[in-house]
Amino acid sequence: MGLKEVFCIASGAMISSGLFVLPGLAYSKAGPGVILSYFLASLLVLPGVLSKAELATAMPKSGGTYFFVERSLGPVWGLFSGLAGWFSLALKSGFAIVGMALFVEVMVQWLGGSALAPWQIRVLAAACGIFFTALNTVSVRHATGVQVLLVLILIIMLAGFILFGFPAMEVRRMEGFLSKGWMAILATAGLVFVSYGGVTQVATIAEEVRHPGKNLPLGMFLAWFFVTILYVGAVTVSVGVMEGQELAKSYAPLSVAAGQFMGSVGFLLLGFGAIAAYVSTANGGILAASRAPMAMSRDNLLPSVLARVHPKFKTPMISVLVTGSFMTAALLVLDLESLVKTASTLMILLFLLDNASVIIMRESRIQAYQPKFLCPLYPYMQIGAILFYVLLIVDMGAAPLGISAGFVAVSVIWYFVYVRTRVQQVPAAMHIVERVTDRQLQTVTLENELRDILLERDAIVADRFDRLVQSCRIIDVSGRRLSKEVFGQVAEVLSQRFNMSESELFERLMRREAEGSTVIAPGLAIPHIIVEGQGHFELVLVRATEGINFPRAEEPVRAMFVLAGSKDERNYHLRALMAIAQIAQEKNFDKRWLNARDAEGLRNMILLSTRKRDHE
Repeated sequence: MGLKEVFCIASGAMISSGLFVLPGLAYSKAGPGVILSYFLASLLVLPGVLSKAELATAMPKSGGTYFFVERSLGPVWGLFSGLAGWFSLALKSGFAIVGMALFVEVMVQWLGGSALAPWQIRVLAAACGIFFTALNTVSVRHATGVQVLLVLILIIMLAGFILFGFPAMEVRRMEGFLSKGWMAILATAGLVFVSYGGVTQVATIAEEVRHPGKNLPLGMFLAWFFVTILYVGAVTVSVGVMEGQELAKSYAPLSVAAGQFMGSVGFLLLGFGAIAAYVSTANGGILAASRAPMAMSRDNLLPSVLARVHPKFKTPMISVLVTGSFMTAALLVLDLESLVKTASTLMILLFLLDNASVIIMRESRIQAYQPKFLCPLYPYMQIGAILFYVLLIVDMGAAPLGISAGFVAVSVIWYFVYVRTRVQQVPAAMHIVERVTDRQLQTVTLENELRDILLERDAIVADRFDRLVQSCRIIDVSGRRLSKEVFGQVAEVLSQRFNMSESELFERLMRREAEGSTVIAPGLAIPHIIVEGQGHFELVLVRATEGINFPRAEEPVRAMFVLAGSKDERNYHLRALMAIAQIAQEKNFDKRWLNARDAEGLRNMILLSTRKRDHE
């Protein structure tokens, strides 16, 4: 997918019940100040958008927030984020389905029928939930072109609604803009937060985005910007053309507002747009939510049965059924406000964890964490956002907080009962602990995983020099040393690769250095020797943080690439020298070389270099 598809998926995930149903309920809480609530909610989402863009460009893998949090904070919080993300998407789909049911009631009343009883609306919503669950169980494949077309139609319709609605607005309806108070406006911003939550949903399919370093952050930011204009504009028009009491009770505020200045045609057009948005969000939400358990089961956080794909329908049937069952149960048990508050609370928690993950990944100083997009104003934006998110969550009330606490408790219990013995990977947070306590970690699983992700992201195909680096020995020298001492260590390593004695290899290294200094740049030396035989070529990397003293070098050497090859490898010897020269000329090479946490960090640094690969 390119930029257009990323923009449309992110936009389409936002344009739903949050706009076509929620403004009425939000108006009853904040009055005309609901306009400010929608704008404030948009601003509060932005740090999460930027943080998730950075994480997604560094780790463009399926799973979104779950993947980022699990790799940064560990399996307990990864489990929580996976479960919360799973069920928040399911609740968002349920919210869209409730919107469909409520809109059916509005249509029935508009045609002269009587209002539906609350239980009838719940049963209708549950029936829609069962239908979409069954549809996803059998097979659901949205063509990207259809999604693009649908979103473009919605944007055009909403733009027309705003354009024609502004002249019909009455200023008197804005009276008492702040009459409910700032706390009510802030609380309502938390309530409508779910309206914008879909903007980062595209990160869950980052693997399928072309040039993710460019298209993901740009597509997400453009979607946030344009949908914010549409949301605030549409809510402003609705407040300006409808009586306050009518708006507060309406479950189809945009359609009713359009009917005020465009007649029946406007009502039907916005109604069609609402139905299209509901269908897309409900179906797509179940589709995305049901894939979360697959990713978690593949990481051994959930039983493998949830990752099973039906042999005929090619869908994760068990995962879809569990997701649909939870959503349907929520539709039957929770009222609209509780449903929205719970979904918003879980989403706010996920955005909070996204911001925390950026801080953890950056401070871990893992060499392989190399995002193409860097979130600005680090770390002040992340810290400020976390504090605001905590304030919003506290303001949500007891029920959403209780449900969220339940997710945390379940995650902790499940970790000790099931996960602890199955997951061995060390999260990025432990790298910070390692640096503070000066204790060496015994595993580099995360570093190597991130390296492999970046190799795939940047389409780096390993050449012969990469293969040399993958298998070479790395010597990490402590303290200030003489070149003679280090040559002794190198000779010992090379003697294990060639049928030659340590003393003979040592003499050749010393003789080569006596013929002319191998220090080719301040702090960098490339000693090289010829060995007997054919088809032999080896590399040894040496790092000396405090330096190696060479006889004719003014500055101590801290990076040494030792080459040893037979005479028939002279041509490749020149290519290896060119590869080393490109690596050494990269930006901040010296700093990254010295800051690499260990030998594997040095190896990954070389493997992830942007040098031109030689595949002849």
